[in-house]
Amino acid sequence: MTTPISNKEEQILVSITGQDRPGLTASVMGILARYEAQILDIGQADIHSTLSLGILIRIDEMHSGQVMKELLFKATELGVNIGFSPISDDEYEAWVGRQGKNRYILTLIGRTLSAAQIEAATKVIANQGVNIDSILRLTGRRSIRQPQQNSRACIQFSLRGSIDRREMQEQLMRLSSDMDVDFSLQRDDMYRRMRRLICFDMDSTLIQTECIDELAMRAGVGDQVKAITESAMRGEIDFKESFTKRVALLKGLDVSVMRDIAENLPITEGVDRLMAVLKRCGYKIAILSGGFTYFGEYLQRRYGIDYMYANELEVDDDGKLTGRYLGEVVDGHRKAELLKLIAQVEKVNLAQTIAVGDGANDLPMISQAGLGIAFHAKPRVVANARQSINTIGIDGVLYFLGFKDSYLGEDGN
Repeated sequence: MTTPISNKEEQILVSITGQDRPGLTASVMGILARYEAQILDIGQADIHSTLSLGILIRIDEMHSGQVMKELLFKATELGVNIGFSPISDDEYEAWVGRQGKNRYILTLIGRTLSAAQIEAATKVIANQGVNIDSILRLTGRRSIRQPQQNSRACIQFSLRGSIDRREMQEQLMRLSSDMDVDFSLQRDDMYRRMRRLICFDMDSTLIQTECIDELAMRAGVGDQVKAITESAMRGEIDFKESFTKRVALLKGLDVSVMRDIAENLPITEGVDRLMAVLKRCGYKIAILSGGFTYFGEYLQRRYGIDYMYANELEVDDDGKLTGRYLGEVVDGHRKAELLKLIAQVEKVNLAQTIAVGDGANDLPMISQAGLGIAFHAKPRVVANARQSINTIGIDGVLYFLGFKDSYLGEDGN
């Protein structure tokens, strides 16, 4: 009696670890190809030239033993370790059913990242009962012999599973405050990968000062204006009311001082790098500022910014400030309106927008944008924002967008 030929197939997870070398993957695939194995999944990581390669194959049971035998010989020849794990049909189908659902990206940023900081973050992940699919370093390799000024470190976790986003967000923000590390938790969808419009506050965001305070110092009313500014940024008084009071105190100041202030603006760490990358990658960029048009236009020219909205100071015939302003005040409500308006003009889905700011008057646009980021912000703003950057420069925004230093030609990752 002739024994029937079995056409039953099985899944095998092939795991390879060891010293990486050119041609290793090609050698393994050559063996699998001879036996017409299907590749159901493949993933590889290389850390300090140490390889970790996983290949999930589906193959006829008649050939699986011979394939594993040949792979073992090849692994010995190449000096790597190899292991095999059977995956049942039920296990495979359950895995397939989870794909593409409830995926998140958690980004960690700091000047450096310690084991303690990563432990704290991964405990939050574990408490949510979600899997870490991959861990990716976004920043370049740093020298231990030549420490870098304004160093930065960033890693990105790819997560899969159902989470209580509000609870997880609250836990991460507490860690951010306690452990000097920044977090961004984003749903991993097409919008995260296709951001197109980014709107910035100006004062204390793109520049490390409040222009109205600079003008006030020249007018001799610095302390008075600064006190009102701080109260407004904390959200203690209405922005429009505070703005009107502060502008009134500038009456009589000669406009010539504005040029000197503009030419000596303290640019925030990372602005040059951030703007260069955003322009190179085709982002539309806007300044939405409660400050003044003179300084906004200066930055617009310097960085080739596409849109700029701010407040215009009234000047009399003698070139003196009148203590009044022209047009509608760009307050928090107006910033949110402008964000939506520019998105409509550029035909950009609101989910593809980014807003970055530090003050209470930035909260409406930060809340409205697809990705809202509090940058070195006041406590109230940090408490109400989903993402914040407090540890490094404003170019940290690039890591929340998924950029790697190697993409920018800054590291041979």
